[in-house]
Amino acid sequence: MPQLDPSPWFAILIFSWTIILTILPPKVLAHEFPNDPTTQSTQKPKTEAWTWPWH
Repeated sequence: MPQLDPSPWFAILIFSWTIILTILPPKVLAHEFPNDPTTQSTQKPKTEAWTWPWH
């Protein structure tokens, strides 16, 4: 039975995965996000005490 002969199918599998792994990673890694995240300052904001009259 030809389905049980692994030699042509294994070669096709290896060849197709080689093509996929050489074409797709550069395309995925070349993707740039449209909105780059901005860095936040490391300084804490100055907070002031509340001066509410508590009656």
